[in-house]
Amino acid sequence: MSGGFSHVPVLRDEAVSMLAPRDGGVYLDGTFGGGGYSAAMLEAASCTVWAIDRDPAAIARGASLAARYPDRLHLVEGRFGDLLDLLRDRGVMALDGAVFDFGVSSYQIDDPARGFSFRADGPLDMRMGAAGPTAADIVNTCAEAELADILFHFGEERASRRIAAAIVRRRALQPFETTADLAAVIRTVVRPDRSGIDPATRSFQALRIEVNQELAE
Repeated sequence: MSGGFSHVPVLRDEAVSMLAPRDGGVYLDGTFGGGGYSAAMLEAASCTVWAIDRDPAAIARGASLAARYPDRLHLVEGRFGDLLDLLRDRGVMALDGAVFDFGVSSYQIDDPARGFSFRADGPLDMRMGAAGPTAADIVNTCAEAELADILFHFGEERASRRIAAAIVRRRALQPFETTADLAAVIRTVVRPDRSGIDPATRSFQALRIEVNQELAE
């Protein structure tokens, strides 16, 4: 990709080929992230791209790309579930195409300060945006039964009730603050198996979904 914007989504070329951007067209990147899809569309044609992301860090990263395409790339902080209102409020009533890349971004996973991963210690946050309760708020305040339901329904964690009980016992002594702290407690309940998947994986997935209300989008 030209111009030094290095993030390349896995299916970038396939997605842009299907969109076939045209000069004068108006397109939506509903999950801006690292800006790879937006950059590819802007390079493919003299079009306009509206890019939405709930993560203020993603919007800030996109400023350099927007500067390269003045009046063609418009960055909007918000949830893609609210895209109709976000676009309508800005006078965008029709689109020629749209692309979405759902899920947590590599930028969020790789930054310990965001608290998404148990592979590096960081604050137990997991928020894709800047507002709302953190993962620490949930594990430190939810009733045991509610916490077990979150782990079971969003993480398909079969040991959800035992993990929830262990979390409640531990938080009575000291609140959870970091990803490593929570992962360590989960690993006392669920042992590694032959799959090689870390025992904390399903619980962290479940908490991320709950924190960000991903299924409500």
